[in-house]
Amino acid sequence: MRHFVRDDTLFLRGWFRAASTGINGGIADVTTVLNHTVPRDFDDDPPRHLDLLAARHGLSGEYFGLLTAVDMRHLCVLQYDFVTVFITAGVTNPTPSVDDAPHTINIIVYSREGMCDAALLEAIITSTGAKAQALHDLGYDFPGTTTDAVVVACERNAAPVHTYAGTLTEVGQRVHAAVLYGLPEALARQQGKVRRSDPSFFIYSRYGGEHWVEWEKEGCPYYPCHFPGQRCDYCYCPCYPCTDEELGEWVESSSGGRVWGCATCTLLHVPEVAEYMKRNPEATLAELKRLRDRL
Repeated sequence: MRHFVRDDTLFLRGWFRAASTGINGGIADVTTVLNHTVPRDFDDDPPRHLDLLAARHGLSGEYFGLLTAVDMRHLCVLQYDFVTVFITAGVTNPTPSVDDAPHTINIIVYSREGMCDAALLEAIITSTGAKAQALHDLGYDFPGTTTDAVVVACERNAAPVHTYAGTLTEVGQRVHAAVLYGLPEALARQQGKVRRSDPSFFIYSRYGGEHWVEWEKEGCPYYPCHFPGQRCDYCYCPCYPCTDEELGEWVESSSGGRVWGCATCTLLHVPEVAEYMKRNPEATLAELKRLRDRL
């Protein structure tokens, strides 16, 4: 899976099995999941608007799409092991009686591991429950807005395949924790309580005790971790886990099992490669390696 923001739109690109409660939703094999920011006075036909957006970006019809009035700089991305959650949130229209901007809470869940269709659907329930709990903990008296939507996607044909996604399962526990933590962070950014110029990235860390960490390249105490003058736009690699043994290796995890380790990889820290990746976010790993080798 690759994710990137371009032209007020979050794109997830890959080969997914997915379930969506959004526009033209359902259960399907898709290559793209997107969340697009529309104007506050948006009155276009949503399916047509998304079809035109997809066509402008050269995408096939195999996609699930969401719309929001929340600016993508307020996007929060939360990575918890093999699960990544994307949240944009606004709560100005909690009931049909409120005539205000079309803010909404959009949640996209991605699992690097496989999920059966029932688990995809159950993950929607898990996400919605965590959203309601987060809003309650913030003092709101409603469990969501009138236009909320959820997309859950997993890697097609990936193993292992999870059968369930309730809060006691490996998938569900991670989804619930990410939404519960991420929704308040997303709202804080949309409401101006926390100011960021770009989307925020959080990772669940077990170093020094289990906790969420927001990664910010500014003032990083480990810079430079590889070489002077490196680029750190991709400290958390969008190619992970690439499983390219020229760049990394499988290592034993402190919490059990094996994880892909790429601490010594410098590919996306090379300034020219990082800049190329920013201009071409869907570039293949082989393409990036060829560019590095020509430098």
